[in-house]
Amino acid sequence: MTVARHLSAATLVAALAALAFSSPALAAEEKARTVDFSAEASRPASNDLAVAQLYVEQSGSDPAALAQQVNRAIASALASARAYGDVKVQSAGTSTSPVYGKNGSKIEGWRMRSDLRLETRNVGQMSELIGKLQGSLAVAQMSMQPAPETRRKAADEATTDAIRAFEQRAGLVSSAMGKRYTIRHLNISDGGFRPPQVYARMQASSVMMDSAPAPLEGGESEVSVTINGTIELID
Repeated sequence: MTVARHLSAATLVAALAALAFSSPALAAEEKARTVDFSAEASRPASNDLAVAQLYVEQSGSDPAALAQQVNRAIASALASARAYGDVKVQSAGTSTSPVYGKNGSKIEGWRMRSDLRLETRNVGQMSELIGKLQGSLAVAQMSMQPAPETRRKAADEATTDAIRAFEQRAGLVSSAMGKRYTIRHLNISDGGFRPPQVYARMQASSVMMDSAPAPLEGGESEVSVTINGTIELID
């Protein structure tokens, strides 16, 4: 009984030792049979969504009076925006900061800023509304970009193209090696789209009360998708 136990233990130790020595060799062999590479594809997406950020900023020594001025300007802008049903308007934040004197140790006044964000697929309404609001608000930026559903559709099409490109390259690699292949791993990464055009910042002034509609052009953005993957070569 004791001898059998010793033999079993010895056999187990030998098996574990063999496995320990063979594991690096197996791992190296498995690594040699795999190939990592990537494929990329892109599709154009129409810039069918107009986005703009406008703001009003005032400075003064009386915080209460300052808040009234800013809030009045925002309320007036919101009232004007209600006439444009296709334009989505939302508050983009309000901030107040102290204005220090020359020596930087004493607060001499306050600066308050409030932002509005406009978004629409009706470029005509956006252009006309911004033209009216420029009399009292400044335009921080305007841009054209793909709407979420437009971008998603382009990303889906680019994904299909990238998968086909990956399969084509996998076939090329396996053919050159004289082997078949199987896909071990795929990672699909949406690279987003190239930054849309940002239009010049325009300051509000009394001269712009009857401003002409702001010029907006759509154009296209490139939506890209990258696939990183691993294939295993089979004899």
